[in-house]
Amino acid sequence: MRAITYDRFGPADEVLTLEDLPTPTPGPGDVLVRLKTSAVNPSDVRARAGGRPGVTVPPFPKIIPHSDGAGVIEAVGQGVDGARIDRRVWIWNGQWQRAFGTAAEYIVVPSAQAVDLPDAVGFAEGAVLGIPGLTACHTVLGGGPVQGKRVLVSGAAGSVGNLAVQIATAAGAEVFATATGEAGMAAAQAAGAAHVFDYNDADLADRILSAANGGLIDRIVEVEFGKNATTNTAVIAEGGTIAAYGSAKDMAPTLPFYPLMFKAVTIDLALIYLLGDVERAARISDLTRLLESGSLNIRISETLQLADCAKAHQSVEGGKRQGAVLLEL
Repeated sequence: MRAITYDRFGPADEVLTLEDLPTPTPGPGDVLVRLKTSAVNPSDVRARAGGRPGVTVPPFPKIIPHSDGAGVIEAVGQGVDGARIDRRVWIWNGQWQRAFGTAAEYIVVPSAQAVDLPDAVGFAEGAVLGIPGLTACHTVLGGGPVQGKRVLVSGAAGSVGNLAVQIATAAGAEVFATATGEAGMAAAQAAGAAHVFDYNDADLADRILSAANGGLIDRIVEVEFGKNATTNTAVIAEGGTIAAYGSAKDMAPTLPFYPLMFKAVTIDLALIYLLGDVERAARISDLTRLLESGSLNIRISETLQLADCAKAHQSVEGGKRQGAVLLEL
């Protein structure tokens, strides 16, 4: 099979290599998936560049990058129902704590990590469900129903944020959203946000509170936990939750502890790779329901060929994409 690999950290165009590898064989409980698409996420880019804290060398001698993808099951291992063969599926945790991910023509994963893809959903959209889809679903719905509640989504033009707006809207929340620039704000509004604000507004907290007509925000989906701590503290309701999935601009934040404590705020640090089985099953069920009802518009920014994997990584690193960056296999 053709695969993209790397054996050292470094710039994408220096370390990513296209090569031929043996097609893997499914073991007990596994499925072999012929991949059609592979998604490039920021976490994939950081892992290849050596950007994870405390990791100085790759954890495996040879790595096939990317955790997300979609394709068709071609073979199953012992103990897996043969009826799964020919099923269209999407992959989660393809390269999490494993050497070989989805930037290849084939992948072997445990059967549970290949989720049936609804008939109306394409392979391109399926490749976005693993990290962005599950993260958005968990940060919005992980604390229970949000119908009738106020939900603030930070960074609503990003892949996770835009899906979070759509999920919260479909769930019956009053959605507040922040984004950068006219295009970003327009994307947040198109996703269903009732109130959209400029992410860089110096009076952001006051504008959110004004739009809430004296109310406060019940749940915040946060892409920049440290940078936005002060704003979030000002707008969060008593007993509210900040569900944070990123803090790239301030990795060691100082928090206003007492103001947060005296509102009894819950801080939920969401790392989708580590969801428990029950939580993951619930979020997969939520995603499937939303997809089948046509509630999600999954934005694709760019689709490249497998040999152009380095360009795909560079596109994600550039930070100007409007949707997911995919490889077509």
